[in-house]
Amino acid sequence: MAGIAASKGGFSVRAHRGDAKTLLAFNLSKAKSGNLAGFTIQVQPKGQAPYFLLNNLQFEKPADHAQDAALPANSSINAPIHKFRWLHVPGSANQGLKPFFGSYDYTVTPRYFDSSDHLLALDPGRSVTVTVKVEPYKSGKLALGFTRGFTQSQAFVHHFGPKAKIRPSGGDFLFDTSKQSGVSPKGKPYTFAEQYEWLGFTAQDRIFEILEEVGKKKSLSLDVFAYDLNEPDFVKLLVKLAGEGRVRVILDNAALHHSASDPKPEDKVQALVEQAATGGAGIKRGKYARYAHDKVLIVYDGKIGSATRTATKVLTGSTNLSVTGLYVNSNHVLVFDDAKVADLYARKFANAWDKGITPTQFQKTDMDEKAFSFSGSVPRTEINMSPHTEADAKRLMGEIADRIGKESGKNGNVLFAVMQIDNGTSPVYTALNEIHKDDKVFSFGISDSPKGIKLYDPGKKTGVLVTGKPAKTVLPPPFDQVPGVGLGHQVHHKFVVCGFNRADAVVYCGSSNLAIGGEIANGDNLIAIRDKEVAAVFVIEALGLVDHFSFLDRLATKSGAARTTAATKKKPASKAQAAVQAQWFLSTDDDWVRPYFDKKDLKFADRELFA
Repeated sequence: MAGIAASKGGFSVRAHRGDAKTLLAFNLSKAKSGNLAGFTIQVQPKGQAPYFLLNNLQFEKPADHAQDAALPANSSINAPIHKFRWLHVPGSANQGLKPFFGSYDYTVTPRYFDSSDHLLALDPGRSVTVTVKVEPYKSGKLALGFTRGFTQSQAFVHHFGPKAKIRPSGGDFLFDTSKQSGVSPKGKPYTFAEQYEWLGFTAQDRIFEILEEVGKKKSLSLDVFAYDLNEPDFVKLLVKLAGEGRVRVILDNAALHHSASDPKPEDKVQALVEQAATGGAGIKRGKYARYAHDKVLIVYDGKIGSATRTATKVLTGSTNLSVTGLYVNSNHVLVFDDAKVADLYARKFANAWDKGITPTQFQKTDMDEKAFSFSGSVPRTEINMSPHTEADAKRLMGEIADRIGKESGKNGNVLFAVMQIDNGTSPVYTALNEIHKDDKVFSFGISDSPKGIKLYDPGKKTGVLVTGKPAKTVLPPPFDQVPGVGLGHQVHHKFVVCGFNRADAVVYCGSSNLAIGGEIANGDNLIAIRDKEVAAVFVIEALGLVDHFSFLDRLATKSGAARTTAATKKKPASKAQAAVQAQWFLSTDDDWVRPYFDKKDLKFADRELFA
């Protein structure tokens, strides 16, 4: 992962491009780390005023340190960041709900304490600037999209408040998203649509771009594979296309989505599409042996039923076409604007539509037996379609587990976000649960259901494995409390990245839960992309999730009982006073630096890998 690098006087900054976000990594020699107070980061979007990124903490006595009085005490110019990397996501704390996409200058300055442990003034002579395109990720005819997936975050609470509604209480599932959802902590009303735009992030953009493209161009038509289907604006556009004879839908009908006595949202969608459908439009329900688990949009040039109808583009990934899938879960989508890739998905859809949504009908084709390979206009990609036979499912999962294992013993790296890895039915799950114990592999992983969590352990190189569903967290001042996700999922991704900084980098992603049972019983698609740049984008997603939930997991209470320390009993008059009560401040020495130069510590491996 080469990134964009610049250096001056032995200090270097390396920027790695993500999907509408940037990973900044810093490096300097051990000799230059004495009295290091942290890093100040200034951000300047092209043509706009610069701003400093914010630290989560500040000094106990800001007046003892060099300060810019015009900026908050927790601005990184006043409170340098105590990490050797930082993930910048526009719109989290600056620029509001609609951040700028384009060229950004990042200026990073190492800061130092004097002999009395007081922060010295910023020295522009030490500053290093890198320029990065911060925009949705695209490579050739492949585009990526990710949900923001951070309802359990300070950014979400600061934008929408701790009790923000994800959907209206009661009422029709096809509610009007332009209606007011709530009032921000600053007293500004916001709509469900505004909330959804922030939460859905680039995944929402990629999905609705396709619907809008088909809607505007009457010569196009659409096929949809759906598992959860209740996002109101998506459903309304789907019904409109059905009324124009331009969409077919295959929708899961497992018990989660179908009930004759108590109709589910998907049952209501079925009725709406059937009532509206004209021409060749329509909807069919099915579940293979267990689920119709794909989440796929296939765009065609030509009318349904036309002999010349040709698949031109396909969207797939882990993101369900639902309110939860887009606006609560952490998810990804991939858009292949490539006729050959689209045709593979079109073949699977045609098999289900024409012959029935059953494993036996699918396995009579060649699609369950092998991977389909693509390259040239898209990064080198292999796609496996399920349901598979048991033998093929075991072979495929074994190959992924073997690839994870190959990272061991050569200072390799494995980073992942997988919904569930605790049920023991997959060699992939076994490999992901065990890899964090190997101190010869840099591993960062997150799952809603791991067998156990492993937090950073100072002085050790073993990796990190966290959960996206911590027990009740009670955050200490100056942090605001964050909502949980209840019985739902936070991490709905299914991706694993191996060796992202080498030529043999690979990311496994898509809708597959990476379990043998699912590969046998579900309609799914599992994608392997062998490309360093794409792998790096997924790595950045994993880093953001693991870093965030490592913090929440450390503060999770096993019983869910609130902490009743002296700091939490008495409500402080201000955030600054809250920090004083909780004794959460930036340190005024360089002890925080030492793990980054200890070869036996994971932070050393982290600095070496990214910076």
